[in-house]
Amino acid sequence: MKRTRVTPFPGARRRPALLGAAVVLLAVTSSSVAVADDGPGPFGVTVQAAANARTARVGALFHGDAASKGGGGHFCTASVVHSAGHDLLITAAHCLDGGRAMSFAPGYRDGTAPYGFWDVRRVFLPDGWKNGRAEDREDSDIAFAVLGERDGNKAEDAVGGANAFAAHRATGATAVTVTGYPSSADTAITCTDRPTAQSRTQQRVACPDFAGGTSGSPWVNGDGAVVGVIGGHEQGGKTDDISYSAVFGTEAADLYREAGLAG
Repeated sequence: MKRTRVTPFPGARRRPALLGAAVVLLAVTSSSVAVADDGPGPFGVTVQAAANARTARVGALFHGDAASKGGGGHFCTASVVHSAGHDLLITAAHCLDGGRAMSFAPGYRDGTAPYGFWDVRRVFLPDGWKNGRAEDREDSDIAFAVLGERDGNKAEDAVGGANAFAAHRATGATAVTVTGYPSSADTAITCTDRPTAQSRTQQRVACPDFAGGTSGSPWVNGDGAVVGVIGGHEQGGKTDDISYSAVFGTEAADLYREAGLAG
């Protein structure tokens, strides 16, 4: 439940100092900078996400339809993944399991939505989440959503592209970049690190300050594919500094195909 809380998170008080430390580190330790599979490191440092083509695909999920323009507040993170309909989001199942009206603001920044708000029209939850025992549901904590059109446009086209979706990838085969929206912030944070196995069905990554609101944040690997989302074990993690994801297997791949055909 921690990943969807709406009260200020402890890491928010630390974040300005952390960002300053990151700038210094990048400036003075170039010889020690790790090279991630999808960009420069260092690993395990969280900074404010730059506004670019990659982060435009990531956005905040809000309570309330698009017409409310974010009035209900953002509570989770989601991202655009490629589909035939150009209208598909990926996030955590526990973010979409409420049956309430929701909207998505890609590239949300400084309290503004440069690509507008998009209505969530259909939600796809895996059977393991809908029907599984409580202790088993964490392995199915992934979901997809189909977005409505906005001014005759599809979300994937509006933001200039989408990430691929990839299942059956070995944990830690490449580093991943995790980008998400803490509930207390109106601009995304991002961090790159190499995930490790928590169990056969769960993976973890050490990135500081990913607190309430970052559930559903995509883990994008060196090939530009989403291989995880914050969720799963402890609904993403009980601390701000360690985040979890279910390992995407056959169930996730089948759900992606089903949702993609529905768009």
